[in-house]
This record gives sequence, structure tokens and C-alpha cells, in this order.
Amino acid sequence: MTKWIVTSAWPYSSDIPHLGNLIGSVLSADVMARYFRMKGHSVIFVSGSDEHGTPVEIEAIRHKVPVKEFADANHLRINRLFEEWNISYDNYTRTESPVHVNFVINHFKEIYENGFIFEEEEPMHYCPKDDKILPDRFVEGICPNCGATNARGDQCDSCGKPLDAVKLIDAHCAICNGPTEIRMTKQWYFDLPKLNKRVKQYILNNKELSENAASFSLSLIEEGLKPRSLTRDTQWGIPAPFPGAKGKTIYVWMEAVLGYVSAVIEYFENKGEKDKWQEYWLDPATKSSFFIGKDNIPFHTIIFPSLILASKKDYTLPTVVSATEFLLFNGKKFSKSRRIGIWIDEALEILPVDYWRYSLLSIRPESGDVNFTYETLEEKVNSELNDKIGNFVNRTLSAIKRFMGGKITERPKLSQQGEGMVQQISVRHDKVGELYEKFRIQRAVKLTLDQAEEGNAYLNATEPWKTFKFDPEKAYESLYVIARISKALAVELYPIIPSTAEKIWTFLGLNSKLEDADWSEAKADFDYPLKIGKFHPLFMKIKKKEIIKKLKEIREKEG
Repeated sequence: MTKWIVTSAWPYSSDIPHLGNLIGSVLSADVMARYFRMKGHSVIFVSGSDEHGTPVEIEAIRHKVPVKEFADANHLRINRLFEEWNISYDNYTRTESPVHVNFVINHFKEIYENGFIFEEEEPMHYCPKDDKILPDRFVEGICPNCGATNARGDQCDSCGKPLDAVKLIDAHCAICNGPTEIRMTKQWYFDLPKLNKRVKQYILNNKELSENAASFSLSLIEEGLKPRSLTRDTQWGIPAPFPGAKGKTIYVWMEAVLGYVSAVIEYFENKGEKDKWQEYWLDPATKSSFFIGKDNIPFHTIIFPSLILASKKDYTLPTVVSATEFLLFNGKKFSKSRRIGIWIDEALEILPVDYWRYSLLSIRPESGDVNFTYETLEEKVNSELNDKIGNFVNRTLSAIKRFMGGKITERPKLSQQGEGMVQQISVRHDKVGELYEKFRIQRAVKLTLDQAEEGNAYLNATEPWKTFKFDPEKAYESLYVIARISKALAVELYPIIPSTAEKIWTFLGLNSKLEDADWSEAKADFDYPLKIGKFHPLFMKIKKKEIIKKLKEIREKEG
């Protein structure tokens, strides 16, 4: 048994996540958390709402609502939506959590005392109209590296590089869109160059980092790490605990990543096991996985490891940083203002959750940006879910009910063909597991689909509805084999589409709960007798035009 801390990037509570946000972090992490639990590992799956970011403050200003009130409401809404998406968090928390606030304050006190923080004056953007020193996220302009417009003051979404807001070209205030001035203000800095060698060694020695995460991080290190500003002139956030820093707060990106630790602390505190978090974060044998979009790579491979190294405590460093490429919608980036894409609340009003989970995971952008279209959704639901998986399971259950009275009383003596098919179930199942161990989720989904395809092909080849009349033993063998494939399919689908997998498990009349089943259960025989329960079709076909119509109606209601 291995101890696993599974995490997903913390979504801004400024808005509801869209499908691209979901597949890039939350949904991928949920799949692996479910898989690791089925493998018998000790799993703690955590994340939370990133509430102190400037986007939250900006949206609260725009909605003319106090920022705390705005953050509270959105956190509850996002948390509820993740529950409806069947995301199996052990603790979904928030950066306003007292546990997180206290941990961040104490952590930065420690690294200040360890000599990793210094202060100096720096130029900052000032908005004359709002009479406000502007944090990086309140400033937008042209990226000095790639020339992209609307680059944020902290990072450019187009090239992915962290930015110095002062170097933005034609900068303007994100609140009023007015021009800014540069003024000097005292800030506190994290002395990242001091950790340059240790972070580089960590990345070089960690063979489980995704290729894009490792290469991108090493390129930044080779350019030379720069000190990172730690404080901001804003009231919304965690107070900076440094001498002379009254009125300053900790920069959101420097405190939110510490939430991966504080969320585990909070989880055990809620269980009345206050110090048990140390058995995970302070145990070198513990493994951790971080599911993020490629635009978040440096904060998880450089900033977060550096922050915990600076504490001089024996924190376990990130094992896996699985960074997906971007999910595009009809060839364009998701944009709420331009109504490009689908948001996770809208999706659930349009189709059942497993339709979305499967469709997204089956095209997870692991090796390049992937385009999601209505045609993609239609194909995934109609051709793969309905025609292959749903059709196979329904044919299996119907045949057993029709020819065997809904029962399989014992394992039949199998022919060479039958034994070969049962062995292939195990072979395919082991390969699915190997892909999950390599965090190749999209490929694991494809191989899971192959189980259903092989089952359909076998059923068509053996034709038990014909052989039953003159060779009932051969028909019985066929029905036994497809029942075994259906059982394996239920296990393999559980990390992907858990609600559907549980239905298949129940339809088969299996007595135990699927959520308690071991991953190896897919290769195990039945506890006899097996009695098929009531069943119904798993999926319904969809039409592109109806999806578009539903989305339009939802948005018209919202105004």
C-alpha cells in the first residue's frame, strides 16, 4: 500500500469552471483518486476554492457585492457543482479557511526566519482614477515576450511565461480600463535564486514528471530564476506576517499552492487526528500527484517545491505533475464574455453527468491541444457510450435473462476459445492499469472501450441465440464469458463514469458495493449463483441540434 496525496488545481471562485478547466485538473484527478483507492492505496484527494485572487476581487467590484460575500456564495456553488459531477474529494476547502490562513502565516514566518525573504522598493502600477496601487492581476497589457494582447500582470496565457507587470506594454487598469502610472512601493520578496540548484536537481531526478512539465520548467531554470514578489497592496487576502508589512497581503499564487498542505491538515483535524497529516506530507515514502493545465506548470514545479524546501522541513516534494494541454471549443479558447464554450453548470442542465465525463476523458489533451465540438460530443455519446458500451451490456443481460432465466449457477467447462477470451479480459485489464500507472488517462479510456468492443465481437461470433437450440453448453459458455466481460467493464468504468459503472454492477446482481471493490476484482470469477437484477438501457442517443438548442435556452433564461 502506498500513501497518495491526489490534488487538482484550485479554481478561482470568481466564476464557475468551464469544461476545459474541468478536464485539465478536477476530472483527471478524480479518475486517479478512484483508481488508486481501488488499488488499495491510502488516498487523500484535496483541492479548494482560490478566493484571494484578484479576479475574485474584480468580479465582486463589478457585481457591486462585498468581496467576502461574493467569495462565500461562489465557493458553495462550485462545491455543490463538483458534488454533482461526482468528484470524490476527501476535502474540498477554501483559501478563506482558518486552517489555511494560519498555516500560510506560520509557513511564511518560518521561511522569513530561515533567510529566504527580503524587502525592497519596487515599481508598481498605480491607477489615478481608482487611487489604488494595483496588484499584478489588476493590470493588463501586451506581453513583452510574445506580443499577445490582454496579458495579465502576473502571467501570459498565450506563451505561459510568468511576467513582471511593470514590463507590460500599453498597460491599463483591469477595473476601469484607464491608463496606469508607475510608482515605488515597498514589497517583500521570496529569494528564489537561493533554491535554484535544489529545484533543478529535483526536476532532473523526478522521472515521473510529465514531459511538458519537466522541459518547460528546466527552460525557465536555465534562464535563471528571479526573486518572486510575495506581497501586494490589497486588503483582500492573508495578512503578510513580516515586520513592517502592515497593510500588505500575501500574493495569491504564493499562498494558494500551500493549500495542498493545509487541505490535508484540515482533513485530519476534522477527523480529530490533528497530527496525522505529518504521516503524509512529512513522509518521504508518500507520493503526490498534481493535476493542472499547462499554464500552471511553473507554480507547481518551481514555486511550490521552493516554498516547502525553504521551510527546511522534510516535506515530500511533488511526485507527479500531470499537466494537460488546452481543450479548445470549436477551435477557440473558452471565453465567457464571448460565449465560447460550455460551463459545468450549463452542462448538467443539458445531459447526464456521465455523458460529459466520458466524452471529456476520452479526448483528454495529453500530447497536444484538443478541439471539443458538438460533433465530438455526439460521436462519443452515440457511437461509443450507447452503441458500444450500452449496447453490449444490454445484449448481455437480455441474453442471460432470455436463455438462462436470468441466472448463472456455476462456471462452465470452457473450450479453448472460451478460456482464451477469459484470459484476454485479464490481459486487457492489466494494460488498462498500466496506463493509469503512467497517468495516460485518455489511452486507458480507449482500452476500456475495447473491452466492450471485444465483447460485442465475441457475442456476434458465437451467436448464443442460435446455438442454444442445438448446443446449450456452448451457448452457456458464451453467456458466461460476456457476463465476465461486463463485470470487468464495470470495474474499469468506475473511475471514468462511476454512476454508470454502479448501474452495471447492480444489473449483474453482484452483492458487494462497487465502490468497495478491488481493482483486481475485474479478473475474478463470480460468487455463485449469479442472478441478474432488473435492468434498463444505460444511455440514450443525442442530437447536436438539440444540445445547441438547450444551451441557447439556458442562456436566454440567464439573460
